[in-house]
Amino acid sequence: MEKTFETIEYTTKNGVATILLNRPKSYNAFTSTMNKEIISALRQADRDEAVGSIVITGAGKAFCSGQDLGGVDDNTNHADLLRDNYHPMVRAMRNTSKPIIAAINGVVAGAGMSLALNADFRVMKKGTKFVSAFMNIGLIPDAGFMYVLPRLVGYAKALEITTLGKPIPAEEAKEFGLVTEVYEEEEWEEKVVSFSEQIASLPTVAFTQAKRYMLNSMHESLETYLEKEAQAQRIAGLSEDHQEGLKAFAEKRKPKFSGK
Repeated sequence: MEKTFETIEYTTKNGVATILLNRPKSYNAFTSTMNKEIISALRQADRDEAVGSIVITGAGKAFCSGQDLGGVDDNTNHADLLRDNYHPMVRAMRNTSKPIIAAINGVVAGAGMSLALNADFRVMKKGTKFVSAFMNIGLIPDAGFMYVLPRLVGYAKALEITTLGKPIPAEEAKEFGLVTEVYEEEEWEEKVVSFSEQIASLPTVAFTQAKRYMLNSMHESLETYLEKEAQAQRIAGLSEDHQEGLKAFAEKRKPKFSGK
């Protein structure tokens, strides 16, 4: 049974779980409750064998505008805010075995950009822009922003994005690999559904191993990685999806993976 949430909506269809950030009047700005509900929804999707991919998107005109500053004042301990709310969310995204797609439908700024960066894939509606925003209020980018961004676009570009705060249009973001696809507004919903269902059809065991070990390889020696690669391939090789892949190849047809 799907849980009812206060700040998000959670639905599943055709193997895709959708987490809709649902505070449109505040441009889907984060609250502590929203952070926790995103974590809960991710775990629910990860446990659901019928789910092959997870889409995070926003209600109304925004994807996510970052932290709700109405809850921040002179007494706010920013370190505790991160440790209690954002860091658990980032870890939950990293530990989720299912592919996570950030479907960026509108305003994406501050910690909202961090949320998108921590997804496995990003698709973006034409006309939208990434905005770092943190430096504008005298803060550094957080919620994993500065860890992930250099790994996506390289140090020089990441530092430029981090410090200059220049908005990045969707088309430019695609040019340097920040997003996978940019869709026109009139085709947005159709294309997001198509892309997320395509990702959901991937062999889950193989994807999980690829995600885990690619992330780990960024701070491990080659020898350590190679041994883990061998172990991961053994796990993938024992999966039902591998057997289906071999059978489909022999029969010259598209495989139908079950996620097992």
